Amino acid sequence: MKVSVQVADFTWPGGDAAIASGLRAIGQAADEAGFDTVWVMDHFFQLEPMLGPADHAMLEGYTTLSYLAGITENVRLGTLVTGVHYRTAGLLAKTVTTLDVLSGGRAWLGIGAGWYERESVGLGFPFPPLTDRFEQLEEALQIVLQMWSGDRTPIEGAHYQLAEPINSPQALTKPRPPILIGGAGEKKTLRMVAQYADAANLFIHPGIETLRRKLDVLKAHCERMGRDYDEISKTVGGFFYTGQPLSEIVEQVKPLAEVGFDHAIFNVYDDYLGTPVERLATEVLPAIAEL
Repeated sequence: MKVSVQVADFTWPGGDAAIASGLRAIGQAADEAGFDTVWVMDHFFQLEPMLGPADHAMLEGYTTLSYLAGITENVRLGTLVTGVHYRTAGLLAKTVTTLDVLSGGRAWLGIGAGWYERESVGLGFPFPPLTDRFEQLEEALQIVLQMWSGDRTPIEGAHYQLAEPINSPQALTKPRPPILIGGAGEKKTLRMVAQYADAANLFIHPGIETLRRKLDVLKAHCERMGRDYDEISKTVGGFFYTGQPLSEIVEQVKPLAEVGFDHAIFNVYDDYLGTPVERLATEVLPAIAEL
């Protein structure tokens, strides 16, 4: 099982001036320790009430990943996940391509239908109805894949129209950056994972039996489409590392590995110090990697 870290909060001791040094500590610790990916949320307000007040510090995702690209060499970089309504599909393709080029081929495209209406209303982003956002998500996936293929055929979709979908430079990752879709919806989201994506992202909170059913649904979608289910990475988030004993973490992760998850994503308490990320690597990463 692969292990990654997610940075989900930037309200750290020292205030705003300390954010850059804290992020550097996390990125370099993760890079040196051999984690698979550093993920950041693509949000503009903190997730209230789950992770803190809405006005806690929150960085723009792709600017943050570009900073991390410049201070790391190996760890992959992605958003967990981009709301499709934040950026037009052509702009998103260019943004992720730019990250991939500047990082030397380490970018993920993490994407989903989005849900946090407050930040959209607060900052003036459009927030279409859910049905429309799912339609946008599918169109965006099709557009990004076309642009990464080099096909410049004009696109006339219901939500996006691109007269010249030029993507130059092209991504360094071959055949293209991997796509992760976040969400657990059985009819639309998991069907799109089977059709377009390289990874699914689910959260641990519903419990093992619910997650087992979600993977069964994904497998059924793959079978209907002739897609190899084993080609798709099954990532799971919602873990918090606070220095608890290794046995507790393995007990939590092992059942997920047994049902088919292959990538665990951790939030790390006091991650801005760097050393807790190093401790997670030393104490937890080797044991989970064997699952």
